[in-house]
Amino acid sequence: MKLTKRTVDSLPAKTKDYFVWDDELKGFGLRILPSGRRTFLVQYRQGGRTRRVKIGRYGNVTPDEARKRAKELLGDVAGGSNPAESIATYRKALTISSLCDRFMKEHVAVHCKPTTEREYRRSGDIFIKPRFGALKINDLKRADVAKLHHDLRHKPTQANRTLGVLSKMFNLAELWGLRDEGTNPTRLIKKYPERRVERFLSPAEIRRLNEVLNACEADGSESAAACNAFRLLQLTGCRLSEIQTLQWADIRPEYIHLRDSKTGARKVPLSSACKIVLSQIDRDAENPYVIVGQIEGHHITDLQKPWRRIRKKADLEDVRIHDLRHTFASIAVMGGKSLPEVAKLLGHTQIQTTARYAHLADDAIKRASEDVGLEIGAAMGLSPTQPKLTVV
Repeated sequence: MKLTKRTVDSLPAKTKDYFVWDDELKGFGLRILPSGRRTFLVQYRQGGRTRRVKIGRYGNVTPDEARKRAKELLGDVAGGSNPAESIATYRKALTISSLCDRFMKEHVAVHCKPTTEREYRRSGDIFIKPRFGALKINDLKRADVAKLHHDLRHKPTQANRTLGVLSKMFNLAELWGLRDEGTNPTRLIKKYPERRVERFLSPAEIRRLNEVLNACEADGSESAAACNAFRLLQLTGCRLSEIQTLQWADIRPEYIHLRDSKTGARKVPLSSACKIVLSQIDRDAENPYVIVGQIEGHHITDLQKPWRRIRKKADLEDVRIHDLRHTFASIAVMGGKSLPEVAKLLGHTQIQTTARYAHLADDAIKRASEDVGLEIGAAMGLSPTQPKLTVV
């Protein structure tokens, strides 16, 4: 019979479920359960097996709607597709929450530093999972990612970091065969411009900071370990984690050998001033770390709290710990060191990262030009108080 509303309504329920097939569209049928529930489906053979795909329950789907969908599915079969297999694959597909977990376990834990791992986990737990966690991997669209990125626009750095985590996750999903190649939903989404805060300490501020460090260490308001950490940060240009985890075994006569910095193993030259600071640190025979913590055998774990107290006393409340590294770089550039040299000192793997200090090199060149000009001008009888040239 042809499956119409009248014929479907007339079919009785029996003690066992049974099928009724449409006469006009081969493979289109109806399954009637003992409960009376009626479900439309298509049936076909592929690869030597009989396959069935449920279209929908009668009442939710009309016979005409079911027939139209059946034609589409059977057309896909004729074209070589396997709708039943596609549906099964979709049902087995990971959710984005599961992809996050696999990403953290198989990629981040293996290839990333602990600080990066914490940042990735934060993006996943706070921004990605709550928004997309229940979705299947293939269900996430570019418009969904763009909306999340837009909603975080008031935090441009966080918006860009979250976008970067999603991008890496879906690149790996393609590599792992979980999503078709070239379908990364983060593609073409433009990152927000980020305003870099560059704060350099002046010579007077450096003196004031170190006067406070000496006073705090002397009166015991801050630990000697914390004060020495800030001294070493100023003198080496190292990252905070590199000084926190520095071990005595890493220190050689002329270098600090960082075995596992952010950019891999590298050597940091020891200046005379840095050697003096190191020589004044009391070494604990039971602790391998230079900057010891309160727990026996461990390094110091929190330098942010003492830094906030110290910078307040030094009237430097806008200065971050990382600005000590910026200050080291700025003094090097203004002292005539080339950008490749500064990149080597800071452990930058790309010169573009060091290029942010290029304008300081220009300032140094201008000052040098002025000094030379004054000396030659004096010999020429020119006074620096004479009217300056106006360029039109």
